[in-house]
Amino acid sequence: MIALLAPGQGAQTPGMLAPWLEDPAAEKAVTGWSEAVGLDLVRLGTTADAEEITDTAVTQPLIVTLGLLAARRLRDKAELGADTIVAGHSIGEITACAIAGVLTDDAAVALAGVRGREMAAACAAAPTSMAAVLGGDEETVLARLAELGLDPANRNGAGQIVAAGAQEAITELVATPPEKARVKELPVAGAFHTAHMEPARAALETHAASVEVADPGLTLLSNADGEVVTSGADALRRLVAQVTRPVRWDSCMETLGARGAAASLELPPGATLTGLVKRALKGTPTLAVKTPDQLDAAVEIVSEHGR
Repeated sequence: MIALLAPGQGAQTPGMLAPWLEDPAAEKAVTGWSEAVGLDLVRLGTTADAEEITDTAVTQPLIVTLGLLAARRLRDKAELGADTIVAGHSIGEITACAIAGVLTDDAAVALAGVRGREMAAACAAAPTSMAAVLGGDEETVLARLAELGLDPANRNGAGQIVAAGAQEAITELVATPPEKARVKELPVAGAFHTAHMEPARAALETHAASVEVADPGLTLLSNADGEVVTSGADALRRLVAQVTRPVRWDSCMETLGARGAAASLELPPGATLTGLVKRALKGTPTLAVKTPDQLDAAVEIVSEHGR
């Protein structure tokens, strides 16, 4: 079986939609999604600069849009078996839910639009930030975060933990990192996946009340705990709760290993998840898809390892 992985925020690059929009059907779909979220996703994904697409309200629907376009093209060329594992990191979990059949593509982009807008608003309420902690003993790192009142917002495995919380505490963490660890502050709007995002969670809960779901048709993992989600209602509930809870990508990696994932494909625009798979599941064939030119290579991986 293969794992199909959807990246999170931070993977965006200027012009990333351009090669995918050469397909008229794709451009038509994105034009419709633009109207739904009140953003010109075509322009944002083709000619906007890096600063503009770093805005959380823009980045999130843009990343989901690109992931869905790539997944559509892949499925046009290859059949994904029901045992295909699908997982997404943070906002990528919305992409994963759509690929698994829990959400329609339209509903997924609309949900990403609400999520991005409301998380951006929550970030503006107080000065917060995030920082990557690389290396060091895990328990020592977690103890240091607790000492500073910070949350381990992302536990990515392979010696990577992302801390989140008050800007003052993040600044202190950077200045005095845990023993044998390096700390790098991230260029994000605020403390995602913490209680600071509670207003966004409440808004998402209201929006989700009108979203129709179906049970997954593929093997969908939750990034809350790496468990397989079999109910569409549960998947949607987890998507809402996710904005204030840590991402346990390390648990997702453990599940991939336990289930014997033979290869992984990462949807655009990311490559970070591919790097984590390489470190956690050494020897596993991987491919981070960036452009349509790589789809033939992705199809080969599906054909070889997807049965």
